[in-house]
Amino acid sequence: MPDETLAAIVAALSDAGTAAAPASGLAGGAGLPAPEAVAPVPDRRSWGFTVQLYSLRSRASWGHGDLRDLADFAAWSARDLGAGFVLINPLHAVEPQPPISPSPYLPMSRRWVSPLYLRIEDIPEYKELNYAERTRLTALSAPLRAASGTQALIDRNMVWAAKREALELLRKVPLSDARQASLSAFRREQGRALEDWAAWCALAEVHGPDYRAWPARLRDPRTAEAEMRGGDLAAQAEFHAWVQWLVADQVAAAQAAARSAGMPIGIIADLAIGSHPGGADAWSGQCLIAGGFSVGAPPDPFNQRGQDWALPPYHPGALAASGYRPLAELFGSTLAGAGGIRIDHVMGLSRLWWIPAGASPSQGAYVYYDAAGTIGTLAAAAASAGSVAIGEDLGTVEPWLRDALSARGALGTSMLWFERGWSNEPLVPQWWRKNSLVTVSTHDLPPAAAFLSGSQVTDRLALGLLTRSEAEERAEASRTVSDWIGALVGQGLLPPSDGLPSADAFTVALYGYLARTPALLIGVNLAEATGELRSQNMPGTSTEYPNWLLPLCGPDGEPVLLEDLVGSERVRAVARAAAPPTDQP
Repeated sequence: MPDETLAAIVAALSDAGTAAAPASGLAGGAGLPAPEAVAPVPDRRSWGFTVQLYSLRSRASWGHGDLRDLADFAAWSARDLGAGFVLINPLHAVEPQPPISPSPYLPMSRRWVSPLYLRIEDIPEYKELNYAERTRLTALSAPLRAASGTQALIDRNMVWAAKREALELLRKVPLSDARQASLSAFRREQGRALEDWAAWCALAEVHGPDYRAWPARLRDPRTAEAEMRGGDLAAQAEFHAWVQWLVADQVAAAQAAARSAGMPIGIIADLAIGSHPGGADAWSGQCLIAGGFSVGAPPDPFNQRGQDWALPPYHPGALAASGYRPLAELFGSTLAGAGGIRIDHVMGLSRLWWIPAGASPSQGAYVYYDAAGTIGTLAAAAASAGSVAIGEDLGTVEPWLRDALSARGALGTSMLWFERGWSNEPLVPQWWRKNSLVTVSTHDLPPAAAFLSGSQVTDRLALGLLTRSEAEERAEASRTVSDWIGALVGQGLLPPSDGLPSADAFTVALYGYLARTPALLIGVNLAEATGELRSQNMPGTSTEYPNWLLPLCGPDGEPVLLEDLVGSERVRAVARAAAPPTDQP
């Protein structure tokens, strides 16, 4: 660790102003979670799809996967394929106007949901529109629906412009007494947090989405209150609060559809590790943030330059002084309308890789948090909701943390490419963890077909992401694939052969391997099941690669819509392979 990094971290942790107790008034550990809280563990094994929802489009969605698509997909995969859950990407809230950031893991707020996922036609007031108004909405949606049938990248700016106009039109429809009572109850339940989000949105539409560049009088939520009284800003804030009410209703409907179709868990929501340093969460929670740092990850074999996620860290002292209420509220809001929660980079509950402003990821250092408080808060929230908790504990995670999470009922995560034995051989199925979600890959890694073909090396080479020579990288990639083919042959999942298997056979066999582990949950990457060759995200890149913009496609690059999945033998073969054997509990 560079001396200057250590000095900066010590200074930040010693900053009495930053570490002051939040404005909620909690201090001295008030409200600490009950030590006995334990998250519920699934009572039987199940499998489910992992989905980047924005990429899963139907003929009815507006160029961007939405919550109705999620409901329909969950119901179909449960009834036809026997899936027990659907794990989706974070649906966190984004900027209130274009340009819209594409990354689900760099949101403006983790507490609220992006209205990009709304199905406009499912809003009850839609049926009250007259013919001319419906005709206008049909015209707005037509080019977006047409785009869903092409290979074009997802255009969030165009999608939001159309949905925003539609919402402005629907906002003029008077609410019934029952609907008005529901909205009023929602606003009372959400309280100050919703008011702050709505105010930030209204101000961001005037001053931009980074509060740090706003006029000084507006940078503090409490001093900005005077600006919000009456007039256009107040009206805009009302609009954004109303939109969150609409979203909450459709989130709940998706979970209800999943459970009604027979899913024991239903929708598993994903929680990003942080939010934008100038966004709504940072604005309303300034007393919790350690300024001058971002969080990321040190260099590793796949991401050889390390990662800087541009997310500000919580100050450990301020978080503890708050009694972990911000975390409790965040976990609770994520679990509302979901059957489970996945914590991205769960190591962040115990330590985070802090990177000083202007430094490279390799110049960071780990800063520790009170794991007993943070993990206890997670367990208490999951126990209260009766929902599954999953920690993404890949990478340099200390063994004690996995044990601590397991003791509180939180499942871990095992990813096939990383699971190795003492001699670096593929880990045999019986030695995998039981209390875990197992997958072949993640959204940050290439699909199985790309590993088999070697295109994952070609792609990273072209993007300048390799620190080793191309020959070394290809040799290592070839060894990895060869090792796994050998393991699959040894398990009888592939026939012995002198050549490489087909991409479809390789993918099916890998998921068959997962089904032979004792893991409670088996996650099937939908893009992998459709034969996609591209990564949804390429860590270490920004504009050099279309991160988070790729629609769901097949191996030929042609788009795959929700309706196409029903008749896809490729997807069904993977689903059959992933289903746990019926003779296992």
